[in-house]
Amino acid sequence: MKLSTPEKFILDLLGHRGTLRLLRIGFMVAALAVFSAAVAPESQLHGVDFIPWDKAAHFIAFFTLTLLAATAFPSTPLLLIGVLLSAFGALIEVVQGLDFVGRDEDFFDWVADTIAIGAVVVSMLVARWRLVSER
Repeated sequence: MKLSTPEKFILDLLGHRGTLRLLRIGFMVAALAVFSAAVAPESQLHGVDFIPWDKAAHFIAFFTLTLLAATAFPSTPLLLIGVLLSAFGALIEVVQGLDFVGRDEDFFDWVADTIAIGAVVVSMLVARWRLVSER
């Protein structure tokens, strides 16, 4: 299989230790931002609602986190990344259910998180399978 110039560039870039470090820092910052936004009192988030439908916001956040995690930790199995991020989504819902947080937990928020994670993991597994089967 012949790679295009952009694909070669991306693969070369991902092979550098500094790039992985940057991706890992980016993932950690994104995970912290998602957690902070999820547990912040809704009164502090007034007017910061970029996405009107809560489930779509959860999907986008966890889709992005999964992509970042998969690229930042390329040697970690995708299924493990998926399980850990789904557990992170469940943790967010548990924390939101605590009385002092002032938020409401919602099982379907976790479902949206997990569907987003599954979309990335399945897509990446299919892409890997296709690459292997073409050789």
